[in-house]
Amino acid sequence: MTLQMITLGCSRNLVDSEHLLYHFQKSGYRVIHNEYHPPTDILIINTCGFILDAKQESVDTILQYLEEKKKGNLGKLFVMGCLSERYKRELPKELPGVDGFFGVNEMPRILRAAGIVYPDPDPVSRLVSPPGHHAYLKVSEGCDRSCAFCAIPGIRGRQVSVQVEQLVRETAFLAGRGVRELILIAQDLTAYGTDLYGKRALPVLLEELSKQKGIEWIRLHYAYPTGFPLEVIGLMASGQKICKYLDIPIQHISDRVLSAMGRGYGRKNLEALLERFRLEIPDVSLRTTVMVGYPEETDDAFRELMDFLAAFRFDRLGVFPYSHEENTGAGRRYRDVISEKVKSERAGEVMKLQQEISLQLNIEKIGKVYRVLIDREEPPYYFGRTEYDSPEVDNEVIVQSDRKLDPGNFYDVRITGAEEFDLYGTVVS
Repeated sequence: MTLQMITLGCSRNLVDSEHLLYHFQKSGYRVIHNEYHPPTDILIINTCGFILDAKQESVDTILQYLEEKKKGNLGKLFVMGCLSERYKRELPKELPGVDGFFGVNEMPRILRAAGIVYPDPDPVSRLVSPPGHHAYLKVSEGCDRSCAFCAIPGIRGRQVSVQVEQLVRETAFLAGRGVRELILIAQDLTAYGTDLYGKRALPVLLEELSKQKGIEWIRLHYAYPTGFPLEVIGLMASGQKICKYLDIPIQHISDRVLSAMGRGYGRKNLEALLERFRLEIPDVSLRTTVMVGYPEETDDAFRELMDFLAAFRFDRLGVFPYSHEENTGAGRRYRDVISEKVKSERAGEVMKLQQEISLQLNIEKIGKVYRVLIDREEPPYYFGRTEYDSPEVDNEVIVQSDRKLDPGNFYDVRITGAEEFDLYGTVVS
């Protein structure tokens, strides 16, 4: 029996897929992930339902494989994930050819639908996706925040943190399978543990994970600015396994826009936290995301954002045009008054600025030596990353070497050239 899975959306979805694939493989299925090789007995699509573009991609993918099913190329088609959770009543009516819709956190139901019965599916074991030397660790599910633009709490529910002991066991499992880099993810990493332990437990978790043999880098994604546990700064500055890297989405800088978004902080508090990171860890790499075209974003508010980005110079940055979503605070409170053309223009302006900043910062790295984790080989080059870059979204280091380099291993690399989003280097040891 063959099980094929297509995973859309974020890294949290990827973790869900890896757990599910493990249990299919354990039961004897031949499993294939993010490739389609007909015929197959079961195909599962793990969907995203966050914003309009992601929802459309999910629907288009379902329609694509419904056509494959009509051709006789697959037996059963299951759909899981955020889109199924968000539209659990509508989808079965609109897409009757699908054999089963499953929301989030419904792995036992999916296994039963495939004829696999486990009394208690193992919450730790996973089938790690290629390249295999880095993996995401989901430390909590859901979110207690009330950001007006965000549909996630309505889809994933309130925050449910995973116990430290279970995360340590999962990390040991991953390290035993060759994972060297651990990327912590959550909808709100800052609040990890508040529901379990009555306090922000991220520092405790990091100390425990740092003890695990085999793990060399621990990277932090999706930290919320309010209430960030400052002890983490000390752990990061200590030069141990915690990468000097933080993904901290700010969304905006205008007090008016931040208030309308329901973010719970203002410009003054945000700047104080960011400056503290830069002061205590001078070489920290800060990644953020911003949103443009929110209904309360006037021309002046957008210019304020641009001026701040130009002055602060984030190391890494992504930008999203506002998506007007039903059943969100913003969807109920506002009309989508800013045109798609203006949103697109503003997003383009932000990225043009960031491209210039990134080039300047990369040029400053020429001549310096960095520890690089090699991700893959594409002859005649090797592609890797420093601790200041996360996979898929940040810079790569394009490496030349006269000797064979092994993906998953670390090497000292001298930077010899720079472009906007790539570095070039040669191995020195």
